[in-house]
Amino acid sequence: MESEQLFSSSAPYRNSYNSITSASSDEELLDGAGVVMDFHTTEDDNLLDGDASPGSNYVMSNGGNAASSSTHLLDLLDEPIPGVGTYDDFHTIDWVREKCKDRERHRKINSKKKESAWEFTKSLYDAWSGWLVVTLTGLASGALAGLIDIAADWMNDLKEGVCLSAMWFNHEQCCWGSNETTFAERDKCPQWKTWAELILGQAEGPGSYIMNYFMYTYWALSFAFLAVCLVKVFAPYACGSGIPEIKTILSGFIIRGYLGKWTLMIKTITLVLAVASGLSLGKEGPLVHVACCCGNIFSYLFPKYSKNEAKKREVLSAASAAGVSVAFGAPIGGVLFSLEEVSYYFPLKTLWRSFFAALVAAFVLRSINPFGNSRLVLFYVEYHTPWYLFELFPFILLGVFGGLWGAFFIRANIAWCRRRKSTRFGKYPVLEVIAVAAITAIVAFPNPYTRQNTSELIKELFTDCGPLESSQLCQYRNQMNGSKAFPSGLPERPAGPGVYSAMWQLCLALIFKIIMTIFTFGLKVPSGLFIPSMAIGAIAGRIVGIAVEQLAYYHHDWFLFKEWCEVGADCITPGLYAMVGAAACLGGVTRMTVSLVVIVFELTGGLEYIVPLMAAVMTSKWVGDAFGREGIYEAHIRLNGYPFLDAKEEFTHTTLASEVMRPRQSDPPLAVLTQDDLTVEDLQTIINETSYNGFPVIVSKESQRLVGFALRRDITIAIENARRKQEGIMRNSRVYFTQHAPTLPADSPRPLKLRSILDMSPFTVTDHTPMEIVVDIFRKLGLRQCLVTHNGIVLGIITKKNILEHLEELKQHVEPLAPPWYYHKKRYPSSYGPDGKPRSRVNNVQLIPAFREGEEEEESEEEVHLLNRAAL
Repeated sequence: MESEQLFSSSAPYRNSYNSITSASSDEELLDGAGVVMDFHTTEDDNLLDGDASPGSNYVMSNGGNAASSSTHLLDLLDEPIPGVGTYDDFHTIDWVREKCKDRERHRKINSKKKESAWEFTKSLYDAWSGWLVVTLTGLASGALAGLIDIAADWMNDLKEGVCLSAMWFNHEQCCWGSNETTFAERDKCPQWKTWAELILGQAEGPGSYIMNYFMYTYWALSFAFLAVCLVKVFAPYACGSGIPEIKTILSGFIIRGYLGKWTLMIKTITLVLAVASGLSLGKEGPLVHVACCCGNIFSYLFPKYSKNEAKKREVLSAASAAGVSVAFGAPIGGVLFSLEEVSYYFPLKTLWRSFFAALVAAFVLRSINPFGNSRLVLFYVEYHTPWYLFELFPFILLGVFGGLWGAFFIRANIAWCRRRKSTRFGKYPVLEVIAVAAITAIVAFPNPYTRQNTSELIKELFTDCGPLESSQLCQYRNQMNGSKAFPSGLPERPAGPGVYSAMWQLCLALIFKIIMTIFTFGLKVPSGLFIPSMAIGAIAGRIVGIAVEQLAYYHHDWFLFKEWCEVGADCITPGLYAMVGAAACLGGVTRMTVSLVVIVFELTGGLEYIVPLMAAVMTSKWVGDAFGREGIYEAHIRLNGYPFLDAKEEFTHTTLASEVMRPRQSDPPLAVLTQDDLTVEDLQTIINETSYNGFPVIVSKESQRLVGFALRRDITIAIENARRKQEGIMRNSRVYFTQHAPTLPADSPRPLKLRSILDMSPFTVTDHTPMEIVVDIFRKLGLRQCLVTHNGIVLGIITKKNILEHLEELKQHVEPLAPPWYYHKKRYPSSYGPDGKPRSRVNNVQLIPAFREGEEEEESEEEVHLLNRAAL
């Protein structure tokens, strides 16, 4: 199938601006002279008011005269038909028609609200339904996020032990009320028992270490196995991050069940299990998916959103902002994330509602207080040392590292995911998850920085060393001796054995995280990428921060340190380097800029350090873009073959519409419908012999001038409804798309009028239109197809799939720039002969050769793997 799957659209309303009411001949329906345009929002007049009889003579009114037939006919399609206006799975919505439907609905409500108090109440409900649905979405997102955070912390500590006094307490909560904890060992209390203490009765020794090692691995494998089994059996769409699919859905694509109640339920449960299993993944990306599921489910409570796919996507944009708000405790960052990263259509009112949804979600999460610190975030830090100008150099170096890591990760992860799809290994997702979980648990347990929860690791790396910190990273020599000062005025902060040991462990943890994150992202369990990327950057940043700190200590007389470091104060803050590194690595992977900086300073409370964050994030983006402009989400969209036109991608080639349209020179002629020459049998033959989902309607085979565009789904539903509800419709009944019935013999069966399903204003371009303009039209208007004409005569069609294939071809073969006269050269497309005249057309010819054996005849043009070729 060469053309894209086109989509059924409801046509109970009339697109009045291009309605042609009368003409003296078929040719005048489209010629400039003699066209009469109707600018009133009126329905087509019924030709006849009564039932038709076998002896009826159907005539066509001419030139707007009052002539009518002797009998009357019910226009079946003046009433809404069930099924028209909905979309099949893996199809794209018609943005223009959905917006027209919404305007028509709004005009109808405004016209009726003064009729009665009930209608006025309905208008108020309609006006406030947008705020109600985002409020419900924010409430549900905040509640689910709090539940996931609490459950994940408890199950993560369950791998190490259990609280005897209260089974539902995690390790930290278990020791809150204990009076037997010490400052040095504040995490040890009699109420908390490790598995070795419970099973063997001893807390120390080789036996207890092996038992704890075994139980840690056992629980990790159990959680991972349960998660992948639940996903595979109940909700296959609950796997992965969800952000690539949400970006595609917000661009207008339909994926049935991806935002359903089963997906929400299973994703919530398995997200807790996946995080608790210790895999190198996070819960932040999946929380955006969870929030969008809530928004989709609540939108069905309001007809304004349930019956309009374009309006529903406004709710999903607000829901994605709420998801980031509860994932990071960053309401403003969530709104910017929705605007910068995921949303395709983002009007001003969606900005306000996204802000409100993020506010409600953050308020609910703050009320639940899942972290027990009376804050929205886990990583809140307070640095007491300002940053100095000379530190911009190591900050930029961290940005370079983040860009290199992002480019390497994208290529390595996409290569592994492509191999998973093309080999037998991908057919056993359960075994793959268990294998990755086993390797992760076995390698992670000996290293304390890989054994602990990734969020706790980031918190420890962000935290500045102080008198209350007992971390190994803060074991400096003579740190507590405040009276003894270094001669230069700098406090004594030489690294002790604990710091050097921690540095080696962090280096091993960095290598481990890099390798395992590549193989973990894309498993058939919920897996986010934000936290693993931030952990890698935080580890690298902390290592760089300690190195610069020790450099300043041992070489305090260098010009940089002597000039900038104040007397009696710490000069370097290693935790700040960890924060900058985390932002740089996350920016290198996702290629976010503004939203990422806002998320990080909301996440940490470090507003004073926004300039280092901006420098590192921009550097990581520039370095990453040097190796490829795609972020990880765009790369996965392209890998899965989703029909997504990225607005960030530039089109700089010099091709024309005639070179991309179908049919091409080697293809059969274009399949078209005539406006009043076909019968029901002819129409069904065309539908059965072709796999297209839309047909241009022309005046006649001789003129081939465009009248409109009819969708396959609309035609099929209209014929079925006519046979079921209207008597006299037979196989040889004439089908007409004009306003009035054509002149027919007296013994002809009743004709079938299909004008109501005809799109009278399809988007058209000429054959010499540059593809740069065509691509912009598709991006900004969300088109599904565009007809190509020459002097009003239909030549071919360009679909979204054609554009995606064309862009992919251009990436593989860089096209040289054409001379200026290229666009003005007289050329004839494939639908024209060498003499410049249109070739003859057959209206029921298929555009592509017959399907090969083994291919599905009714293959969807926009199915998930439509671009899954060797070139990807």
